Amino acid sequence: MNRPTATDLGRIPLLSGLSGHTRAVLAAIMETDVAEAGHAVVTEGRSGYAFYVIDSGHADVVHEGQQLRQLGPGDFFGEIAIMGEGRRTASVIATELLTTWVLFGASFRALEKDQPEVAAALQEAMRERLATG
Repeated sequence: MNRPTATDLGRIPLLSGLSGHTRAVLAAIMETDVAEAGHAVVTEGRSGYAFYVIDSGHADVVHEGQQLRQLGPGDFFGEIAIMGEGRRTASVIATELLTTWVLFGASFRALEKDQPEVAAALQEAMRERLATG
């Protein structure tokens, strides 16, 4: 599968403020993943090692059996586990064919050193997500 491009990442509100160069660096290390409807992309309570950006499709965020929100193209998840304590705070379940761009933890830690503005954008998103529940 194809990796995202810098232009693709520019459509994502979280990443749109980053420079084209930074988005290109990020795009080069992200991978594409596809999940069928009903598949739990991440599971509450389990270790987390990746951050996801939705390219297409929709998914439900579920915490303790309760649906919290629905995610769609341009939304993201996994930032709390990858940057926080490392445990998933909710499950994310595909409700239809879901295509995501994935940033793995090891790549994220390398970015913290080489591209601190990417890490700063993700950290700000995490703070906002935690503040709004």
